[in-house]
Amino acid sequence: MKNESPGALPSASSPITTIIVEDDVSVRPLLAEWIQETPGFTLLGQYPDAESALPAIMKQKPKIVLTDINLPGLSGIGLVRQVKLGLTNTQFVMLTIYEDSNHIFEALSAGATGYLSKRTPREALIAALQEVNAGGSPMSSSIARKVVQSFQRKAAKAEAIEELSKRENEVLELLAQGHTYKHIADAMHVGMATVSTYTRRIYEKLQVNSRGQAVAIYADLAAKKNR
Repeated sequence: MKNESPGALPSASSPITTIIVEDDVSVRPLLAEWIQETPGFTLLGQYPDAESALPAIMKQKPKIVLTDINLPGLSGIGLVRQVKLGLTNTQFVMLTIYEDSNHIFEALSAGATGYLSKRTPREALIAALQEVNAGGSPMSSSIARKVVQSFQRKAAKAEAIEELSKRENEVLELLAQGHTYKHIADAMHVGMATVSTYTRRIYEKLQVNSRGQAVAIYADLAAKKNR
């Protein structure tokens, strides 16, 4: 149920209007209290799920939506995707226990501006929201490290692709097209053992353990080249 608040004291500039979407009954009122007590912020509402928050967000057009990722029903990431289609000026800050690269990049790809750990203390969280309002993209330090590490891994794999020999590239391309080892051997006029050797070398250079992982890297890099 919606819990309206008059919000913080007005500042010289327009207030940072904020909506909270958080299903944890102990976390949601705490976040609301932090925002309400901070000059320059106005809390427009707090909601336990994306479905109840969505109409209010679309109507009130807050500057910032602070939302958990793991919501019941529509996820926080799904909420970002829906809202960003119509409200490009509303900024989303994800507040979450998830610090793995997949969740981080899925949220950022959906249109989230910031990504903070739920362990973020009050002062740092308020500063992050102010940074978002000023045009920044804050992340908790632990999450920022994971983003950097992920980019480094992707860069390393891109370099590894470039180190593949011509024949290894041919094998990888055929693997990506779904061909069997036998079809690859016939197409390249080599034996099955040779295809296995090429495949093993591909795995070693790309630092993967399966065909699926190797193909995923190939497809990702191919997609980037075609953009």
